[in-house]
Amino acid sequence: MDQNEHATFPHRTIEYLRRGWSSITEAALVRITGNVRDDLPEEDQQRLAKQIDECLEGAGGDVSQRARAADVGRTYLGLNQIGRRNFLEMLAREYGVQEYELALAMDEWRKLFPDGDQLLRYKAEAKLRRLLKSPRIQLLSQFNALPEGVKFLVDMRAELISLAREDAVFKPLEEDLKQLLASWFDVGFLELKSITWDAPASLLEKLAQYEAVHAVRHWSDIKNRMAADRRCYAFFHHQMPGEPIIYVWVALVKGISDNVQALLDVRHRAVEEPAEADTAVFYSISNAQAGLKGISFGNFLIKRVVNALALDFENLKTFVTLSPIPGFCPWLQQQLADQGAGLLLKAERKALESVLDEPLELAFPRMCKDQSLWYRQQAKEKAIRGPLMRLCATYLSEAKSGSNALDPVAHFHLSNGASMERINWLADTSAKGFRQSAGMMMNYLYKASRIEKNHEAYSSAGKIQQSGSFKANL
Repeated sequence: MDQNEHATFPHRTIEYLRRGWSSITEAALVRITGNVRDDLPEEDQQRLAKQIDECLEGAGGDVSQRARAADVGRTYLGLNQIGRRNFLEMLAREYGVQEYELALAMDEWRKLFPDGDQLLRYKAEAKLRRLLKSPRIQLLSQFNALPEGVKFLVDMRAELISLAREDAVFKPLEEDLKQLLASWFDVGFLELKSITWDAPASLLEKLAQYEAVHAVRHWSDIKNRMAADRRCYAFFHHQMPGEPIIYVWVALVKGISDNVQALLDVRHRAVEEPAEADTAVFYSISNAQAGLKGISFGNFLIKRVVNALALDFENLKTFVTLSPIPGFCPWLQQQLADQGAGLLLKAERKALESVLDEPLELAFPRMCKDQSLWYRQQAKEKAIRGPLMRLCATYLSEAKSGSNALDPVAHFHLSNGASMERINWLADTSAKGFRQSAGMMMNYLYKASRIEKNHEAYSSAGKIQQSGSFKANL
């Protein structure tokens, strides 16, 4: 998902948390004595560290413990960007695993393995498990019971992901928080909901804000995407009821769609009767929470939506995506730099030489930047189409990262059990569409009887199921 993961929490989240957590603190009659400065200088860190230590000691019962956790959280929310970085660095450096105690416990366990007393070995294992849980995880876990506490931690991890790219000291804390969130966001805890035009405006605004594939420009875009022949489904977590976790837009159409502008058209598109549709097209999937990056929900979402649609519309026979190919143009430009005109077949080079007025190494990269130079010129478009579609098919099926497809969208769908169905020419004529893939898009087919077999073949051996239409490009 293309989002700015840097720097700040959403302002509404901050205000919500401040109000909710302040009430908890007042109810418990526990207050902070003195305020820390916004940038949390070193002398203020000592005061905050004492506050954190009191949280970890757990004295005073559950109410007092929650109040102290609320105080820490409220302090964090009052910090500026530098202060939050200092806070997180303090957690990362000072509240990790107690390594010396862990080493002693490991020695104790080794003495009992494999022939020592079974009960003593069990106690040694329990001690190891306890010591492997860092104090910072104990602190972060306390936020779970606070109003909007889970959202607080999700947004905190979004900030940590950004910080960890700049400084490795944050990576263990980011990974600790990822594991904690993964346990709370198991798919069994998520609820699939259909979102309609009657949903609260605040939720519709979030769908527009989080959209990662096809930007929402105004309310008419949202209304079009929720017309009678359209559907939107999202996963929600009970502790973040107003926040979608991941969501998908679906078009109910006749036949497999080959152009996203036709699906998104708000002026000329005629709304179809959904009962007459035979195909469900998944044309956009967005992860809504940057702080849940790396925790997979998409495969479960698609399968659940396929089942929901099949129950509601017995006439639906085909479930397919209309997906971007975000890595094609960068790959193409690298191949041109490495191979030049040798990237093309002899017949392709000959056909292109007759219509291009500049060297191939210059012409092809322009096709990923400025569509006006070529796609409205019939002779040029005709000569370019075959080579570009062949190269795109080569990229999708042969370019690898290890045993996985190099293209991230291809890898996502193939690992979920889809097959490669069809490359669509001039399927996305937006500037973004040309920048990513020279305007091409891909249909991935989800066939219920093949999903598990396709998933296993791809995951275990990198094998990709391809249709005859797709293979014809190679």
